[in-house]
This record gives sequence, C-alpha cells and structure tokens, in this order.
Amino acid sequence: MAQEKKVAEQVTAEVEENKIRREQEDLFKKAIQLNVNDHTDLKNNLTYLSWAWAWQEFLKICPEATYEIKKFTNPITGKTTTYLEDEDFGIMVFTSITARGVTREMWLPVMDGANKAMRRQAYTYVVGKGQNQYEKSVEAVSMFDINKTIMRCLTKNIAMFGVGLYIYAGEDLPIELGEPCTKRQLEKMKELGVNEKNVLIRYNIDSLEQLTYQQAEFIINTKEKALEKTKKESE
Repeated sequence: MAQEKKVAEQVTAEVEENKIRREQEDLFKKAIQLNVNDHTDLKNNLTYLSWAWAWQEFLKICPEATYEIKKFTNPITGKTTTYLEDEDFGIMVFTSITARGVTREMWLPVMDGANKAMRRQAYTYVVGKGQNQYEKSVEAVSMFDINKTIMRCLTKNIAMFGVGLYIYAGEDLPIELGEPCTKRQLEKMKELGVNEKNVLIRYNIDSLEQLTYQQAEFIINTKEKALEKTKKESE
C-alpha cells in the first residue's frame, strides 16, 4: 500500500512538473517575440530597456506574475537594506520574479555612468600607461543610484522570462527569432550606413537578407540612436 502511494505521488509530481514546463515554454514564446526596440535607450554603448514598459508588457501575458526586491538585515545593527555592501568591491542589489510556478533571480552591481562599481566613499583609479596615465574618479554612491540599479536589475530579471532577452545576448545582440527582415529594413540599413561586414560577422550570416525582422529592427534602432548621439555631441 505504501509503495502504491509513493508511485502515485511520483506520477502526480511528474504531471505537475510537465504542466509547469509547458506553461513556461508558452510564456517564453510569447515574451521573446515582443519587439522592445522602441523602448530602449543607448548609453555608453550599452542598451537599456525601460523597466516600466517591460513590466507592463510582461503582466499583459502573465498577469499573475509578482516580483520581489531582496532585503537584507544586519545581524549586529538590525538595520534592513535593499542591497549588500562590501567596502572593497562595492554594492550589489538582488530581485526575483515568480511567474507560472517558477521563480528566477537576478543581481546587479551599482555602477556609475562609466560602468565602474560605486562605493560608499568616492575613489579614484588610474587609466592609461606610462606618460599617458591619468586619474579618473568615481563618486560616492547615493540612494538614487541604488534605486536606479534595482529597477535595472528588475528589467534584466524580466528578460530571464523572455521580454527583451535578445538585447542581453552578449549584452546587446538579439537572438535569431521571428520573420525574415523586410526590403524596407534592408534599404533603411543601407541609408543609415550600417557596416555590413561587421553585421555579417556578428550574426554569422552570409548576407543581410538572412537577418530576422527583430535583428534588423535592433540594428536600425541602435544605429539611429548612435547617429543621434554623435550629432548632439558635435553641436
């Protein structure tokens, strides 16, 4: 009798596991096909996705999803914070998202505009070599920096379920998914002066026609923002 009960429990567990797996596959297929390019911003050659838009769109396909900003309590002072701090290495924040029976976690260090780790105290570091050496500084961290990093961490956490994941492949490259690119996109890339050789190497393809629709949109969007940034800097 005990053996039969054990077998029944195993079967039930396998059924539930398969159900969760199917639901996750369905969720991922819907999330990964969302075009996020109109909601990104290019900073220091890195692409950032709007956390508000990402969460909004994720809830449309998974309204029961919830997120958590991890909190930590100092055992000595009893103080609770939304980050972990190391005097030498900097500050790290953590989030988690639960959707359709699965919880995924993400973490991200607090960084300045040059992507250098921020600490409680400002510090300097040396760049260059020989006579070309010079010092650069990193400002002391603020609550604004921590809050901003938490929301960026949440955005990357959402990407673990598929939303905007392609912009994080190597940090900025879309994955191969979707319909083939269009004639309009090919003409637009030519008009913008996209470096065809670099694109072919990056995506391991023989011609631009082999790009997917989303890949082409990403390339166009990134190039336009880069040109706009260059224009503003030259003004």
